[in-house]
Amino acid sequence: MSDPPVDPRGPRFAAWVTTAVLVAVLVSGSALLLGAQAVVFALGAFAGLRFSPYGVLYRAAVAPRLGPPTEREDASPVRFAQGVGFAFAVVGTAGYALGAPVIGIVATAMALGAAILNAAFGICLGCEVYLRLPARWRPQPSTVKARNNPQRGATA
Repeated sequence: MSDPPVDPRGPRFAAWVTTAVLVAVLVSGSALLLGAQAVVFALGAFAGLRFSPYGVLYRAAVAPRLGPPTEREDASPVRFAQGVGFAFAVVGTAGYALGAPVIGIVATAMALGAAILNAAFGICLGCEVYLRLPARWRPQPSTVKARNNPQRGATA
């Protein structure tokens, strides 16, 4: 079952939290903290956005204070982006844990760059990659719907 369309403010909120976590990882060099972020990415990518801890926090604590969204977006590109983040977090965690901190730093910094772009400017790199993949190469949950408006810039 695919996720319902998402409030685009939720993924941006999650990107701000992710930015803070990844900065903490770069400062501390903590494989454990980056591993925890990998779990967050995995939940969003593989279980669904409704199970993402940052999404749960957004829906419970932030969204009620903002009012209803003016638009919603397809969740598939966001889930794909979470999968890309998961891959970088796994590589980074392995680097830190196995004594190759340069790999950990580079993978974390790349994920951080993507998180900052999403949080600050609404540019979701993973979403943009997803939208440019040929349809046959895209991950296919039971049903995948086209994004509502692929002509405008990503806000997820």
